[in-house]
Amino acid sequence: MTIPNSLARAARNAVETSPLLRDAPRTGTQQKAQLRRYEVCSLLKNGDISQVRHIAPALPVFEGAFCAFTRGSLVETANGPMAIEDLLPGDAVLTQDGTPEPVLWKGSVTLIPGRVDSRGRTRPLTRIMADTFGMQKPMSGVIVGPAARLLGTPAHMRHLSGGGDMLTPVSEFQDGMSVIETLPPTPVELFHICLARHSVIRVDGLQFESYHPGVNAVRMISHSLRSIYLNLFAHIESLHDFGPLLMPRAGDGEIDAITA
Repeated sequence: MTIPNSLARAARNAVETSPLLRDAPRTGTQQKAQLRRYEVCSLLKNGDISQVRHIAPALPVFEGAFCAFTRGSLVETANGPMAIEDLLPGDAVLTQDGTPEPVLWKGSVTLIPGRVDSRGRTRPLTRIMADTFGMQKPMSGVIVGPAARLLGTPAHMRHLSGGGDMLTPVSEFQDGMSVIETLPPTPVELFHICLARHSVIRVDGLQFESYHPGVNAVRMISHSLRSIYLNLFAHIESLHDFGPLLMPRAGDGEIDAITA
């Protein structure tokens, strides 16, 4: 579908006027607002599925809602494993305790992880070799995006978890051997899904989180960008509608609290 120029212009203006979300400009360069195309499928209240293409800022808080799982990742559903690209809103995904929860939202974006953007950033993927975390964990080699969080605590972060469960960015598990960084020079399609509540789901034999912006999202997203961000999610009206986190998680140098 065609994106109205007014929406693209609003997204660009929001980036240019929001110092909270702009990266620090490099010396001698003029920063321009970068926009990205995001594909969204949502379950509407009447049971229909809405498919919308959004133009929104290419900022970490936006990209984090889309950059978790690569095409071909197998999500455990009530009807067996299903490739993430085939999953539709309304399909029941099995959560950590075996409860089926319908997918309310699925987002996707296409990136070139190895390409350096105008702010000097890349978006590394993480390759996890078969049986890294035990027999069939994962079942075969898995490649996940920078926004994926895995249920587990690497040795260097155990002092943060207090011995309890924690959701940790996959990059923290990289050891250069069985969990490695990869920067493909070609386009990669990435996905994420949102359930009615923050959950742990099984993907390729490993336990990952469903999407949640985190309890610090209100502070991270400026007022001028909030409406553009919320427009990506047809099933919520405010950031608080994402509900509480299921458990603590590591990210951005701190541990998110359990409740919002």
